[in-house]
Amino acid sequence: MPQTNLSYPMEAPAAGHWREVCKGVYWLRQPMPMALNHINVWLLEDGDGLALVDTGPRTEETVEIWTRLLSAPPFNRKLTRVFVTHMHPDHVGMAGWLTRRFGVRLWMSRLEYLSCRVTVSDMNREAPKDAVDYFHEAGWPDAAIEKYRARFGAFGKMIYTLPDSFQRLSHGQNIRIGEGDWRVVIGRGHSPEHACLYNEKDKLLISGDQVLPRISSNVSVHPLEPAANPMADWMESLDWLEKNIPDDVLVMPAHDECFHGLHARLSHLRESQHKSFDRLREVLSQQPMRVVDTFAALFSRPIDASSTHFHLATGEAQACLNYLLERGEISRTLKDGVAWYAGST
Repeated sequence: MPQTNLSYPMEAPAAGHWREVCKGVYWLRQPMPMALNHINVWLLEDGDGLALVDTGPRTEETVEIWTRLLSAPPFNRKLTRVFVTHMHPDHVGMAGWLTRRFGVRLWMSRLEYLSCRVTVSDMNREAPKDAVDYFHEAGWPDAAIEKYRARFGAFGKMIYTLPDSFQRLSHGQNIRIGEGDWRVVIGRGHSPEHACLYNEKDKLLISGDQVLPRISSNVSVHPLEPAANPMADWMESLDWLEKNIPDDVLVMPAHDECFHGLHARLSHLRESQHKSFDRLREVLSQQPMRVVDTFAALFSRPIDASSTHFHLATGEAQACLNYLLERGEISRTLKDGVAWYAGST
């Protein structure tokens, strides 16, 4: 059910088009070839040029849209710099193309930049044994693992080659962009070191994927760090945002519409996650389960091995399990290479 205590003060632009949010701040929408069919990106007046926040995915359509928009008023000016909130392809996919085209610097948090470079380096290599073992432990069938092997390394194909240097974004850093002061707010859980931008004077928060109005951000464990606890990072980030960012900001998210009601949204996300933990505790108290067996308790629709969401569901279920495991609320046993989870007695 959609959350009703949020307000949406303006309509979104159509894909490939833009609208002005307020003086010197522009909202552009780039299309994406998937079920989540768009990403919002932002252009900010920066002296006689424009600073860009997030880029859209690497596709021929995105290249055509950027070429058209940046050659016609009001955007036919130089880009001054490219900010990227985090490493996922819809946010960073065009960063290399844009920074080279305009000869400008990429601004990104250190962990996001380095994590992106590491993941891109998986192109043209076979799926490592550690990753195959990770999905076998989760209970994946052989056919799903073979599909993963065939797909492995595709991440890099969705991203233009990143520049070989960058300007680091750090939590609490103040950046002057045009006539506005923007503070870097780092969140974690959805990605390693996600950078939001907060303009206190104009009451604006560019939230990337850290806060979305209609969907919850995926919080996943990945084969690179199978014992990670990103869900704890996620919950801590929600608490920090509620304590430190005022409720009256206009939240400018990466997906769906700009909205008012930050604190209500944060509370809803937190409460929804705790309900998921409760359902998980309940089913694990009844019988041991593999990661893939927990999907029915965690997700509102059926997800089987043929689903396009199977990979994401595995990562998020593992994140929930690792959260409870680290708190000592459940146990983990490895049998014939498969992990089984049960409520602690």
